[in-house]
Amino acid sequence: MSKLQIISDRNKKSSKIKNILIKKIKSYQFKKENLIIVIGGDGFMLQTLKKNKNSKKHFYGINSGNYGFLMNKFSSKDIIKNLSRANMVSIFPLEMTVKNKNNQIKRSIAINEVSVLRQSRQAASLSIKQGSKQIIKKLVSDGVLVSTPAGSTAYNLSVHGPILSLHSKKLSISPISAFRPRRWKGKIVNDKIKIVITNLNSSKRPISAVADNLEVRNAKSITVKTNNKIKFNLLYDKNRSLQKKIKIEQIRRETS
Repeated sequence: MSKLQIISDRNKKSSKIKNILIKKIKSYQFKKENLIIVIGGDGFMLQTLKKNKNSKKHFYGINSGNYGFLMNKFSSKDIIKNLSRANMVSIFPLEMTVKNKNNQIKRSIAINEVSVLRQSRQAASLSIKQGSKQIIKKLVSDGVLVSTPAGSTAYNLSVHGPILSLHSKKLSISPISAFRPRRWKGKIVNDKIKIVITNLNSSKRPISAVADNLEVRNAKSITVKTNNKIKFNLLYDKNRSLQKKIKIEQIRRETS
């Protein structure tokens, strides 16, 4: 049986929460198998999930960062109750496969999004396919994002991409500052399909591909698909589920 683990980011606020939590868990003799409590911000949670991608553990995030969309709010008084009653949400990451200019293949997973970005002052020139079907023949832009539902309120929302419901089984493809065609707003696609993004002019217009925070430079082609073999089980307080947070962002967008 694997025991409860507590992992915290290296800052004062995270350390303080960790010390309070350890005392609470000891005094209540709280024991839960296969649970990792992650104290930090969204970036630290993404990093921890990736490091534990082959484990069957449950992750309960406590926010000590800024927004903490993937995290729970810390309550010293209610933490044991919240941990005991937390609801589980399972999410699947994207798998990014990049071929660079030297024909080297690099792979990584992304929980929020895969971003393809121009690498120089020149705009990127891209073609995007959905399997063998053309989505857009030529997009001249600062780049493009492929986002999961869990990541659709992050960078994707900042580039005016759609907010996807958590169980929609969809992915969002959103342009970043589209120059031609100027009015192309992107596309929502089924999460079972494979998306292929090709650099149409890699010598003059280099691009990089980023899976959450891992960057591969001088990319020639990028394949993005959902990896259903990797599942992350996230735990949320009863009234602060990930579904609810996404719904609040959708309402904000509609009323703003």
